[in-house]
Amino acid sequence: MAVIEATPDEGAVDFGVPHVAIIMDGNGRWAKNRGWPRLVGHRRGAERVKQIVRACPDLGVRWLTVYAFSTENWKRSTEEVLGLMGIFARYIQKEADALSAEGVRMRFIGGRERLEPKLQALMAGIEARTSANTRLNLTVAINYGGRDELTRASACLARDLAAGLICEADLTQGALEARLDTAGIPDPDLVIRTSGETRTSNFLPWQAAYAEYEFTETLWPDFSAEALAEVLARFGQRDRRFGGAKA
Repeated sequence: MAVIEATPDEGAVDFGVPHVAIIMDGNGRWAKNRGWPRLVGHRRGAERVKQIVRACPDLGVRWLTVYAFSTENWKRSTEEVLGLMGIFARYIQKEADALSAEGVRMRFIGGRERLEPKLQALMAGIEARTSANTRLNLTVAINYGGRDELTRASACLARDLAAGLICEADLTQGALEARLDTAGIPDPDLVIRTSGETRTSNFLPWQAAYAEYEFTETLWPDFSAEALAEVLARFGQRDRRFGGAKA
């Protein structure tokens, strides 16, 4: 398998935001505003993901994490949940060749045990196929919840301690981070939420502790590459001190 390395793209604009995380909200409202079923909005949202993924390298973004389905989204109607799972499967099947050819590494975070075996197999397959790519790292959160992730990581630490694999002195921040779904993935620099909502919805609570946040009224299906560039430009004007005092 060919390895596609991360090299500066010709004409790229680097806003200094290597990792962007997005809470993709507003698909249902976008469809409702047009008198269409919610799943139409989700399908349009999936198309928007494709466009944003392709735009990221030209904007200097090397890591992109998107919130596709939360642990709380199972509360939605059976029709909507099944429809969303079908959209995820079709996205992986349809985009596998393009993602691989464009140097995108795709991986998933969240608990997989509740997902259909076919979807789990597709997820594992595209992760393996794109594992050597480095131009863009795309992480998709499916059946993900920050509290669930922290609970699972803490339980893993407890089991290792009980089994004698680690001692109390090993119970460090780094040890917990190594057991998170995002182990090996840098923390996000910027978290964007579309649709006008201003809550974080259990998305990357540990990892985004020092991320900058941007909330936009734009519904996800309307969030263009140009809109992303504008957000990144504003991010570039922020003074990030990570708890330190300004000199």
